[in-house]
Parts: sequence; C-alpha cells; structure tokens
Amino acid sequence: MTLRVGYAAGAFDLFHVGHLNILRHAKENCDYLVAGVVSDEMLREVKGVEAMIPTHERAEIVRHISFVDAVHVETVPDKLDTWREVGFTHFFKGDDWRGTEKGLRLEREFAEVGVEVVYFPYTAHTSSTQLRTAIDILSRPRAAEQLA
Repeated sequence: MTLRVGYAAGAFDLFHVGHLNILRHAKENCDYLVAGVVSDEMLREVKGVEAMIPTHERAEIVRHISFVDAVHVETVPDKLDTWREVGFTHFFKGDDWRGTEKGLRLEREFAEVGVEVVYFPYTAHTSSTQLRTAIDILSRPRAAEQLA
C-alpha cells in the first residue's frame, strides 16, 4: 500500500473554523498530512495582503492541531516547487477553486507529476477576508469613537 501524503496550504491568518475544516477533511483523506503555511512574503507577493499574524506564529498554531503531522512554510509561489520540496501525493484545496482557471491549471500541472487534487467544501459563512474587513472597519478612528 502506498503512503498517501497530503498537503493543504493556506495563509491560516486569523485562524477560523473554515481552516480547521479543510485540515480535518484533509487528514481524513491521507495517511500523513503536511499543512503549508504561506509566508508573510508570499502573501504580500501573490495576494497583495499583509498578514495580521506573523508567519512563525501561524505555523506554531497550525503545528499544534492534532490532525496535522507536519508544517511546511511556503516561501515560493509555485506549487510544483513546493511539491518538489515536500513530496506530497495529494493536494487539498477548498472547492471555491474547482473549475476556475487557477484550479484547472493546478490540476493539469499536478496530473503531470502524479499528484491528485482533491477539493473540499469551502466554508462560505466564515472567511479571513471577511474577518480582515471587519477588523479594518473597527480600527478606523470614527468607528472606534462610535463604539466608545
């Protein structure tokens, strides 16, 4: 029997139940789960987003989740380069990527090296983007004055 090494990547900034769900589902579908934590630099470069929680703290949080076997800090934007570093057999992603240009490209690239892309339900009611927006609104001077 071949060992199924899974890889689930994310910023895991402002950690919430959607992150937990992806990691839980991923572990249910592999023997060994590596959680990829996207570095501050990669978030800036790829998404144009500043992390609210520094990379090393996000990695430490994820490392202590019982169904995560290892953590890999992503410092390169190309997932094939990450595959070369980690050696996973299954790549897990939220189903908000299914059928998108990025998702289809990922599937094609990984198919060439024998990696299966597996999608899990995206937790639409909670997202880091929504949390970040709420924090931004609340941190504005006028909003803070109204709450006081």
